[in-house]
Amino acid sequence: MSENHRKQLEQQLWNIANTLRGKMNADEFRDYILGFIFYKYLAEKMDLFANNILEPDGIKFMEIDENTAEGKEYIEAIREEALEQLGYFLKPSELFSSLAKRGNFDKEGKPLVKEEEASYGASSNFILEDLQKILNNVQNSTMGTESEEDFDNLFEDMDLNSTKLGKTPEARNEIIAKVLAHLDKIDFKLEQTELDVLGDAYEYLIGQFASGAGKKAGEFYTPQQVSTVLAKLVTTGRQKLKSVYDPTCGSGSLLLRVAKEVEEVTNFFGQELNRTTYNLARMNMILHDVHYRKFDIKQEDTLEHPQHIDMRFEAIVANPPFSAKWSANQLFMGDDRFSQYGKLAPKSKADFAFVQHMIHHLAENGTMAVVLPHGVLFRGSAELHIRKYLLEEKNYLDAVIGLPANIFYGTSIPTSILVFKKCREYPDNVLFIDASAHFEKVKTQNILRNEDIEKIVTTYRERKAEDKYSYVAPMSEIAENDYNLNIPRYVDTFEEEEPIDLEAVAQEIQALDKDLEKTDALIADFCQQLNISTPF
Repeated sequence: MSENHRKQLEQQLWNIANTLRGKMNADEFRDYILGFIFYKYLAEKMDLFANNILEPDGIKFMEIDENTAEGKEYIEAIREEALEQLGYFLKPSELFSSLAKRGNFDKEGKPLVKEEEASYGASSNFILEDLQKILNNVQNSTMGTESEEDFDNLFEDMDLNSTKLGKTPEARNEIIAKVLAHLDKIDFKLEQTELDVLGDAYEYLIGQFASGAGKKAGEFYTPQQVSTVLAKLVTTGRQKLKSVYDPTCGSGSLLLRVAKEVEEVTNFFGQELNRTTYNLARMNMILHDVHYRKFDIKQEDTLEHPQHIDMRFEAIVANPPFSAKWSANQLFMGDDRFSQYGKLAPKSKADFAFVQHMIHHLAENGTMAVVLPHGVLFRGSAELHIRKYLLEEKNYLDAVIGLPANIFYGTSIPTSILVFKKCREYPDNVLFIDASAHFEKVKTQNILRNEDIEKIVTTYRERKAEDKYSYVAPMSEIAENDYNLNIPRYVDTFEEEEPIDLEAVAQEIQALDKDLEKTDALIADFCQQLNISTPF
């Protein structure tokens, strides 16, 4: 996409945000906007799909009269094809563009306001009930089909009757008409398969409103630069992946980022606890043209109720909630994920519980990369016991990478990436990288620049030591440090200060004293001439 087109796209999205701003929190109006974007995408894809089928007949999907026998026959034939290929179905009257126009024009097709104002929904035809029915129909069209689970309750967070949108149905209708009108101006260019306009729109919104919504949004949004690092690490040496898995997948951005680093990912798997975010993840998969048969996203507590327990994955990426609480129930000592370690992660800090869960799911030839707080590197007690087992008994840890502070929304703490492999090419050592000082400050947030990302990834892939940046630590040295992985123990970033020439400093002080005596004498002379007392 050209930079100009991207700016136009982001401007329209910002216009939509401004329409809703002040009525609700950023994370709430984000859900509405993303829901409408998803509806627009489904409608445009449906229209494109149907037009391709109808091309030999020389008609367009929008031209079909739904009330005639011929029209009904066309629609039924297209419905069957759509449910098989797309996983859902929309009628011509249910398409986004049809509804957006009706929101700003009367039933005779005349603008309700002046033409130049019509697109902004200054006054609108009542479409609220129709919109709700259409959103319900999207889900209902999948009932009894393979795609039913993937579309189930996808629009449940879009409460069109919420008083936050307006106190009266008319007020709510006007707001929604404005939002649809702004969205209708965005061309997703679905026919140009090499462009990901929709993906860019989605990521822009997620990024903007995750930063605006603070910690709540930060729980499920991983900054793109960090996602890129994780994706490049787990795809090192690979062109194709059979499977990629994220046990705390949030909006699914990490899974999709992995797909950008390889030629093909056969299947995507994820689990997410938060219902709203789980809906976003499924939308995100479909928005990025991942076929409904190729992804399996589940909603449940990953540690307490794992949904893919018997599966193994070639690539695993995750940004679990930092130091989250979990039950640490002793019954888990009989769980294959935890039993071999002899101890459970503490109740107050589930970080290593997520690591153990991910290692259980890692294929023998797989790679996993997980973002964790620095505490996992050096905390004692049960966490030391687990860390020692992973290093001494299993030898799965491949690299430890320290990231800059303040790069995640909602928290300023420094974080680290741990890379694990079950079959390591370098079993005698662990690579340590200290990238904490390599970033750019943008307003109040730190970001990794392209060169910072490239330096981390290249250092990992070449496994090279660099003064004050990286170090290849022998396993014996880690054992000597009692399995403490704190990065400064291995990467010395201490900068020696230049030696001070005390004789030169003494001479400079003496010279200053002489200058001061001359100044004092000059002031005393002026005071005598003015017949006033000296100030010293």
